[in-house]
Amino acid sequence: MADEWASHAERQAERYRDGERRLPDLADLDSRQRQLTRMGNAAGGAGFALLMAGRAEEAAEWLHRAAKRYRESIVDAPPGSWGRPIGAMKALVIAGDWAGAEEAARWALELGAPEAESPIGRYAGSLALLVVGRDAEARPVAASLRGRDDFPGDVADALTALASADRPAYVSAVESVLDSFESRDEYLEDIPIADTVLVLQALAARRELGAELSSPLLPS
Repeated sequence: MADEWASHAERQAERYRDGERRLPDLADLDSRQRQLTRMGNAAGGAGFALLMAGRAEEAAEWLHRAAKRYRESIVDAPPGSWGRPIGAMKALVIAGDWAGAEEAARWALELGAPEAESPIGRYAGSLALLVVGRDAEARPVAASLRGRDDFPGDVADALTALASADRPAYVSAVESVLDSFESRDEYLEDIPIADTVLVLQALAARRELGAELSSPLLPS
């Protein structure tokens, strides 16, 4: 299995290097921001694969690289490109860089994520507020994502439970999120990892609310 994860990591690293070689210059800003996002995705994929392989230090390097590319890409991205700050926050939280994650969270808040009309924007907002410890403000933003057809209910429940310091509700919700990952046939960048669960568990650990979870989709 270690060889398989190493193969995943090398494939994603090569995608990143290829993107770097073909990065458009400043004369084509739209193509450049899209390429930077693809590079961020590839770097994140490499980081996740290395994390699953037990190579945490190398994983953190690639996850930091992903966050940097996402941050660079947002400058010329269309309004509402909330996947970029979400990707940056998740990468830095999983890398264990809370100072960096808080900086990325403040960036999302400055962009107005909690007030966004789209669910993905409010997801960015609730995540950012939780990262910086503003749980009381995060609670209504997370709760506004519940009961929707266009956002995973168990993720909304987990975020709301974290913001409310409700451990039983959190444990039930995060177990459901993990179940949803385990039932998938496709994963981001083809890396079978429950990255959302890792982020939720990291936030929960800081609040002493973490669940006891075990899965092939989580680092051992």
